[in-house]
Amino acid sequence: MKYLLLALLLLTGLPHAFAQTAPTGRVVTTYLDSRLLRGNAGGENPRRRVSVYLPPGYEASPAKRYPVLYYLHGFSWNDSLIFHADGMARLLDAAIAAGQIRPLLVVVPNESTLYLGSFYANSATNGPWADFTARELVSFIDKQYRTLARPGSRGLAGHSMGGNGVLRLALLYPGTWAAAYALSPGLVAPHAEWMADRPSQAVAARAATRAEVLKDFNAVRLLSVARAFSPMPAQKPFGAALLRYPGPDSLARRDAVLRQWAAATPLALLPAHLAALRQLRGLAFDWGAQDQLRHIPITCRQLSTALTAFGVAHSAEEYQGDHGNRVMGPDGRMYQQLLPFFNHHLDFAP
Repeated sequence: MKYLLLALLLLTGLPHAFAQTAPTGRVVTTYLDSRLLRGNAGGENPRRRVSVYLPPGYEASPAKRYPVLYYLHGFSWNDSLIFHADGMARLLDAAIAAGQIRPLLVVVPNESTLYLGSFYANSATNGPWADFTARELVSFIDKQYRTLARPGSRGLAGHSMGGNGVLRLALLYPGTWAAAYALSPGLVAPHAEWMADRPSQAVAARAATRAEVLKDFNAVRLLSVARAFSPMPAQKPFGAALLRYPGPDSLARRDAVLRQWAAATPLALLPAHLAALRQLRGLAFDWGAQDQLRHIPITCRQLSTALTAFGVAHSAEEYQGDHGNRVMGPDGRMYQQLLPFFNHHLDFAP
């Protein structure tokens, strides 16, 4: 995971090919005071920032309603970075002008946490982030904006941790989305890269304060995963059980925690939630063959094999690229694949 932040930071915005000549949309910032997240044991702020892209013409057409694409950001990122560092607003303007997709709203909730990511999962420590995203956020957006408030006009997409969230929410919340697209989804299935012993395990296991953990990116990632998938609210100091804990002379292993993490992966959830995926109009995920996170190509292939075995229609594509270099921009997966996918699968008319 140490390469995740570096890979994402290479995304420096859109190239000159997207110089603005067409009408532009507007990104507005709003806040949702979450009833569901209030009083969570992990100290996470229930007041969540949400960035919303309003397409060109939204203000000038007060009777018109739009479909909504919910986009889930990756680990250590947030809603603001998606629109500003990634340049998603300019990309959406260009895509609408070019006919890659018809006008729609794009909603990005800020689900960064004290340890840089909720993993879009319900947790006894962090709070019910899956319910927040699939239920409370959707209801809030339908009330605040002129949406086509029905499953056929809702799409779900995300990158990395957000791609994991896409698969999880598509499996666990049937009848909410028409289609789902995961970009380079992480933690899709058990893999040694994120479950194995490593120096960061010791940092996370022996740390006494959040400040100590934040000095090690992998330790933060491990603790974030633990708070999401092996929460123990009463466990000091972080409210989670880690894979390793300090023994008399070395780190001892907790196999029960490993089982919890494995059981929370989309691959493990799949057999019990097939009906949810079969009712989608479209399911797709892709990944770069040169992804710095080595588990992603392997586990994505595993998931595709399982989906095929269960007869779940889907698109799974490996392309030449790494974790982030071909996501945004005019030649990126977002513009070339993801937006046309939703243009095809969502209802744009009342």
